[in-house]
Amino acid sequence: MHALTKTAATVTAAGVGALAWGSLVERHLYTLRRTTLPVLAPGSRPLRVLHVTDLHLVPRQERRIAWVRGLARLEPDFVLNTGDNCSDLDAIPAVLRSMEPLMEFPGAYVLGSNDYFGPKPKNPLRYIGIGSPLERGEGMGVPTLPVEDLIAGFSAAGWLDLNNARKRTYVADVPLELVGVDDPHIARDDYASVAGAAAADVALTMGVVHAPYTHVLDPMAADGAGLIVAGHTHGGQVCVPFYGALTTNCDLPNNRASGVSRWWPGAAAGGRAPADAAYLEVSAGLGHNKYNAIRFACRPEATLMTLVPRGGAG
Repeated sequence: MHALTKTAATVTAAGVGALAWGSLVERHLYTLRRTTLPVLAPGSRPLRVLHVTDLHLVPRQERRIAWVRGLARLEPDFVLNTGDNCSDLDAIPAVLRSMEPLMEFPGAYVLGSNDYFGPKPKNPLRYIGIGSPLERGEGMGVPTLPVEDLIAGFSAAGWLDLNNARKRTYVADVPLELVGVDDPHIARDDYASVAGAAAADVALTMGVVHAPYTHVLDPMAADGAGLIVAGHTHGGQVCVPFYGALTTNCDLPNNRASGVSRWWPGAAAGGRAPADAAYLEVSAGLGHNKYNAIRFACRPEATLMTLVPRGGAG
């Protein structure tokens, strides 16, 4: 009995230590992930694209605000913001302040549910696979955040609104086609309205979405998007060391919760990627719901993607 008690005490202490680490330390250990992706047409010059997502800001989070502002030192060619910027009803001015130096560069954005709706207390056990699943469409209704102020701020900087939109742009003289949807997690996506074959006269067609639901990823890949960029998953947020994520908060397989993988129609079922499969980049993002202020074995991140011509990287 003594041994059992000692074991229980050890497990309890480990759990308390993990909770303290995740809630007091790791959630502030912001990191920059760097990756090189061979997705551009041959002969294109390389492009540096900074992906920022899931800030989940509250106005007092000066450490996070300062870190995001500091990303401007990277001098990216293009910035993508894939939503869920807010975790407070008064967060939008802080969001725009955090993004202000980045808005000096060309960019584009899509919205997430937490750009429309304020945060709600949720069962934290959902992040370790216990409790009712996080369902698509949860929280639908009249937006509680002044999302028009966020849109106005991004638009004033000249950033492209990709919510259910298909647009062309030149980035450092490289022609790109950008195809985006509004957040599938709250059923605001309408890919059918922007669907179509990838343009033949651009260096890359890029899909942009907040929540990487497979019903959006599949047609984007089928239409020829060479790269699809998403956030939403928080990388699992509370992960198991040496194992990984236990949830993605959508129907994306857990082993794709963050980082780069290949995607093609039906990829969720597994199998070998075809040669023309899209690259899928899912960022673990920078924040968390303010009611679940923890990250464990999943540091908050932004991603700097260097896009190079096909054949220029493995």
